[in-house]
Amino acid sequence: MYLNSAPPPQKNSIQYDGRDLMSNRPILVWFRRDLRLADHPALDAAAATGTPVIPVYILDDAPAGAWALGGASRWWLANSLRALDGDLRERGSRLILLKGDNVAVLCDLARAANAEAVYFTRGYEPFIRTVEMALHVGLKEADVGCRRFGGHLLVEPEAVVNKSGEPFKVFTPFHKACQAKPTPSSALAPPAELTAPARWPKTEPLASWGLEPSKPDWAKEMRQFWTPGESGAQQRLDAFIGKGLAAYAGSRNSPDIDGTSRLSPHLAFGEIGPRQIWHAVERASGEHPARQRGADSFIRELYWREFSYHLLFHCPHLPEKPFRPEFAALPWKQDSQALAAWQQGKTGYPLVDAGLRQLWSIGWMHNRVRMVTASLLCKHLLIPWQTGEEWFWDTLVDADLANNAASWQWVAGSGADAAPYFRVFNPILQGKKFDPKGNYVRRWVPELAEMPAEHIHAPWDAPEAVLREAGVTLGVTYPRPIIAHEEGRRQALEAYAAVKTAGRDSV
Repeated sequence: MYLNSAPPPQKNSIQYDGRDLMSNRPILVWFRRDLRLADHPALDAAAATGTPVIPVYILDDAPAGAWALGGASRWWLANSLRALDGDLRERGSRLILLKGDNVAVLCDLARAANAEAVYFTRGYEPFIRTVEMALHVGLKEADVGCRRFGGHLLVEPEAVVNKSGEPFKVFTPFHKACQAKPTPSSALAPPAELTAPARWPKTEPLASWGLEPSKPDWAKEMRQFWTPGESGAQQRLDAFIGKGLAAYAGSRNSPDIDGTSRLSPHLAFGEIGPRQIWHAVERASGEHPARQRGADSFIRELYWREFSYHLLFHCPHLPEKPFRPEFAALPWKQDSQALAAWQQGKTGYPLVDAGLRQLWSIGWMHNRVRMVTASLLCKHLLIPWQTGEEWFWDTLVDADLANNAASWQWVAGSGADAAPYFRVFNPILQGKKFDPKGNYVRRWVPELAEMPAEHIHAPWDAPEAVLREAGVTLGVTYPRPIIAHEEGRRQALEAYAAVKTAGRDSV
């Protein structure tokens, strides 16, 4: 019988709505960063058995520690879970929401449901890998199957090695090795329907988790800008292919236009899979050769994501420690005032301030601007890159541990295939080059909206008459630069050169 062979109910054990339960043993599908129905190998395999499927999501912040979901990601998660539950209900199923220790809750649910197995998509973060190993042990003791599937990446990290059999540390050869592999297999269609159990386990109300802000409600602009969920992800992909793919190679660096895919949060939460994107882009470029250059550039960015996961998998300390150990000796500064000015978008550098205010408003920042803002923090100001990484983790809707860590280390110069230590982005020149008319700055730094384009990226150099006409009073309505570019670059080069010298001396 369904529950007769299960152990007696324990404290905090899973409860069921009703008593009469069917004998056909269900499969639990454990959702995490794979909040979709299409191209979901674990769900597809479970549905193919024809047995009842119980989809479940567990909120458990403990294993992640400092990398538990930040505020912006929690808002996205709430909306994504709501969308997933709606999609499941259209197929005769539903999403069970539970809170607590992942392993304990899943083992408890598996026993209570007399489950045949738990299926899930593998993760790559070090704390997630630990949870998966513990789950395998716990389910084995409970005589419940445990099956792990791919689905979050195009190429698994173990499957790509250099000629010496070692992980790659440079992107270009990694990319070439990935391209030499067989074409990614076709994306799986979503199941048309899912067999439901005779009785569902009780679920917790999503609202009880407190994922969404209320007082104050800082997510108003996010709701206007984003549509979390699998349907929103597909709409975003279709819109990008239709309007942005052909010009992507040339427009991806321009924050003043809608030139990027903005798929990153959908990918981060697995509302769309990389195989779906890869095949859609390749198909679109085949149909319209004018899109080929943009498609090549975009697919390359997909492999940058793969490279980030490759690094994190083989270097689990990537989010906390420099990939290149000699950079641990860099003389960082602790400057709370400078950090606060940077976080609030009040550095006095318009492009940087626009980016940080965009981040605060919609939980996202254009990638070119991310590089410039990161460079200002860890090079001009010599504030540890980990501090910026933590801020992005809390404020980005697309916060992704692998991408976040690898990207910050790239800018800081301490990572794999990193920007050379002597590359210090000039926020003035970057603004003039990539936001030549100043429209991006005007959108996010309204106090500079009336500044003419030739002065908007360096208002301190503008004549007094121009400032007066634009209603700008430096140091009052808009701050002066927190540090002069030349001074910031000089101290960054001195600090980084000292590290390089120390590294040579220690050999």
